Amino acid sequence: MRREEFVFTIGYQGDAAIVDRTAMKKYAQLGTMELLELGLYRAAFCSALYAANDDEMAGFLQAFSDKTGIKSDTADDLKRLFGVYPTEGVNKTLLI
Repeated sequence: MRREEFVFTIGYQGDAAIVDRTAMKKYAQLGTMELLELGLYRAAFCSALYAANDDEMAGFLQAFSDKTGIKSDTADDLKRLFGVYPTEGVNKTLLI
């Protein structure tokens, strides 16, 4: 999956990711911290997760905690909170 597809995935149906087309078009060019500042917490988390960069994830976790008061030490905690799971087995995307 491309980054913008992963960031704006809203669910899965079988081997297909369901992607919010409107949000993707509007916000795809924004980075992790820009998405966070706009209050798009799930998208920002997915962006940090997709980047697979420890520094970016640490920055996100700290900023998310500061903005929301939700303490989280690891990405795994937020995976459960936001319902984000690895995309293994996803072979296509459906834009809605």
